Amino acid sequence: MGLSILSGFLLALSLSQCISAQDNHEWIAPTATDVRSPCPGLNTLANHGYLHRSGKNISIPDMLQAALDGFNVGPDTIIQAAKFGLLSGDDPTTLNLDALQLHNLVEHDASISRNDFAIGDNLHFNETVFSTLANANPGVDFYNATSAGQVMHDRLADSLARNPTTTNTRKEFELRIRESALYLSILGDPVTGVAPKNFVQIFFREERLPVAEGWTRSPTLITSASMGPMSRIIGAAAVWTATQACEPLVIGPNITL
Repeated sequence: MGLSILSGFLLALSLSQCISAQDNHEWIAPTATDVRSPCPGLNTLANHGYLHRSGKNISIPDMLQAALDGFNVGPDTIIQAAKFGLLSGDDPTTLNLDALQLHNLVEHDASISRNDFAIGDNLHFNETVFSTLANANPGVDFYNATSAGQVMHDRLADSLARNPTTTNTRKEFELRIRESALYLSILGDPVTGVAPKNFVQIFFREERLPVAEGWTRSPTLITSASMGPMSRIIGAAAVWTATQACEPLVIGPNITL
């Protein structure tokens, strides 16, 4: 009887600690049954419990609220991507994060942290790919809009050299600018676009908010308008040229027009 009481107490204590960790948005690594996406931002939100930690059955309102609560990112910055994301699966109202690896829907070539679909794993973090960003802006301890644009340029050049099927239209260019402006705004100053290198590297490599290292959520709401000036700098520094006028239209799993 005593052993049963002790076992029950330990189980209750374990459950209470787990609930407390989730309520406090503590970082918890995904389990073997959890799923994650090609997007480090969504994965970080799931790892901290702002999204369902399972990474499953996530709705558009879930994503918008999680981005607001976790990053202070306003709905207008991600609503279009979230809507497109629903096309990654067959459920009309929710998605699983791993479905977002569907190529050329929201996922794209020349990622700063994932391989191109045609030449490797486009779902999981890749250190070799990420080294372009990790080694950018040498001699200082921060990244900025200019270095982000240069990283975009170099990553695209690498994709074009190694992947003969690289998709590179205006759509991908705009997505990549938005992603770069977001990581600078979330992890650094949303006005200047200056972000500490260690914060950015932890975010991508560990899919964790670097709270222990001193990061705090921006007190300024991050919006499309606030990212506008740095987005223009990023785009100019990328020195981008389209290599095709249009691309196959992906509208769902196994549905491409």
